[in-house]
Amino acid sequence: MSEHKVFQMSFAKIYGLLFNKAAKKGRTQAEVDEVICWLTGYSAPELERLRETDTTYGDFFRQAPQPNPNRALIRGVVCGVRVEEVEDPLMREARYLDKLIDELAKGKPMEKILRTP
Repeated sequence: MSEHKVFQMSFAKIYGLLFNKAAKKGRTQAEVDEVICWLTGYSAPELERLRETDTTYGDFFRQAPQPNPNRALIRGVVCGVRVEEVEDPLMREARYLDKLIDELAKGKPMEKILRTP
């Protein structure tokens, strides 16, 4: 099976789309970065550096330093797809991020988004 085209796109481009979605609803870049760092284990400076490179969206997830073990608690539907049922591990990671950004844009408190007990 060939890789989805989204994973060949640059992380910087996808980041811009995710940020714009959240910003339209009054959320900040710091909040978007916090969500992404929580999910992947990248630090804020690493995230900033990645936005300035030609890293692909697929490589962004493949090279994530420490994916959060609580990401498996992310449930729900994104684009008509239940994230917990996505079989392709790479696509599931992307759907997790989509879901977190959706929750951020909908105004959920950060504690709920980050699955804080």
